[in-house]
Amino acid sequence: MELYAELTRRREQIKQMGGAKAVAKQHQSGKWTARERMEYFFDPGTFNETGMFIKHRQAGFGMAGKEIPAEGVIVGYGKVNGRTVMAAAEDYTSMAGTFGEYHGKKFARAIDLAREMGIPFVGMNDSGGARLQEGIDTLEAYAWLFRSQIRASGVIPQLALLMGPCLGGQAYHPVMQDFVLQCREAGFMGIAGPAFVKTQLGIDIDLQTLSGVEAHAVKSGCTHVVVEDDRDCLDRAKELLQFLPQNNREKPPVTKPGEPSGAVPELDGLVPEHSLEPYDMHEIIRRLVDNGYFFEIMAGFAPNIITGFGRFNGRSTGIVASQPDWMGGVINCDAADKAARFIRCCDLFNIPLVSIHDTPGYMIGPEEDWKGILRHGSKLLFAYIEATVPKISVIVRKSFAGAYLGMCCKDTGADLVFAWPEATVTIVGAETAASIIFAKEIKSAADPEAVRAQRIREYRNLYENPYNAAERGYIDDVIMPSETRQRICAALDLLENKQVTGPWKKYSNITL
Repeated sequence: MELYAELTRRREQIKQMGGAKAVAKQHQSGKWTARERMEYFFDPGTFNETGMFIKHRQAGFGMAGKEIPAEGVIVGYGKVNGRTVMAAAEDYTSMAGTFGEYHGKKFARAIDLAREMGIPFVGMNDSGGARLQEGIDTLEAYAWLFRSQIRASGVIPQLALLMGPCLGGQAYHPVMQDFVLQCREAGFMGIAGPAFVKTQLGIDIDLQTLSGVEAHAVKSGCTHVVVEDDRDCLDRAKELLQFLPQNNREKPPVTKPGEPSGAVPELDGLVPEHSLEPYDMHEIIRRLVDNGYFFEIMAGFAPNIITGFGRFNGRSTGIVASQPDWMGGVINCDAADKAARFIRCCDLFNIPLVSIHDTPGYMIGPEEDWKGILRHGSKLLFAYIEATVPKISVIVRKSFAGAYLGMCCKDTGADLVFAWPEATVTIVGAETAASIIFAKEIKSAADPEAVRAQRIREYRNLYENPYNAAERGYIDDVIMPSETRQRICAALDLLENKQVTGPWKKYSNITL
């Protein structure tokens, strides 16, 4: 039938995207096409495309009659690991995947539909930026996209995959999603490209330095996961989705437990006894989670704190841990921002939290004070206190001053707090306390050093241990390190159906 033949012809023409030459150029640059990405991402045979025939309506500046297959963005839904997901992939072979009015309309509608259906949304960014030929219509389309994704924020998980350039106003799009995955060589994100920076500011800088992985995974904190190429990016996105629920009304998926929740003998004695001796907290995390599998988030940014996902008896769990191997595990502005945002994300999607800490406190000094450690540091308090998911804290060694509060103590949100025998839970170290409390006595003593040593010893014996806090009920139990995994698993069982009812309000006025 001629009508059917016409449909087939039109479909096949659109599926050619920008044509063989443009596709070959995409491959030469080390990137897959948008359709190849979709085919690999979705379970075989499950992808359903929508909006294939959408076209722009512009006529000025050479746009009259210009064909842009699928408006430069492939949109559709299907199964990923057996669960329904909505996705949009920008097609760089079609007018460089530029963002115009109907490109934006397709993108925004996909997010709206994902929100309405309660399924995750994944955006694959690979675009030359704004379609300037469409003027105000392009600008307004950005507003549609931003409105759609902000309305969906906290309702469904949103992942942004930087698989090519994402520059200009469009770059706000990925950073407002829940997680950003950036390809090491091909992914770029920035408010302006090198040419514009040169024109406006007179600064010569290349795209990789300005907008690459070093810029965002290490310096700005905009990128959550660095990946090697398209295949790795899509594989990692699939892994991440397995830790997340479909929407904020569901609990995360539970996998079959990979190992028993019993004792882990190798944890005993793993932490150095001397409180200033560093060690890698990853070694503890890997011994606690199922099968040693830990999906780290923002590994390169503020590495003095660790965030990521693991499983306990198959349960998806968010982990926040100080890192004594970097800056001694002190909490600075960037570390507080990183942890608070992750905590809030876990809370939005009903993912329990386990906090493991060994930290001397918040960073002091003029640089951090002027940068705003007070307002940044308080984000941790907001995040933990407001979170209604199960919260379990494990104090491994140092827990001093504000960091004791900021890393989720009993009265800043923890449902259960455990401490290892090595734990020192106190407002300040004994040396500092003695030098302040007994300053006059030490100064006037016949033997100042002897008095100082005696007072330090007294303070240490009284406070630099977990037992004083346990006596007050601030710590629920002092446990052997080897018992930690079993106690966390049992606590998660206990807190499975935790319910919290708070006062009515729109939201807290969190510090910026």
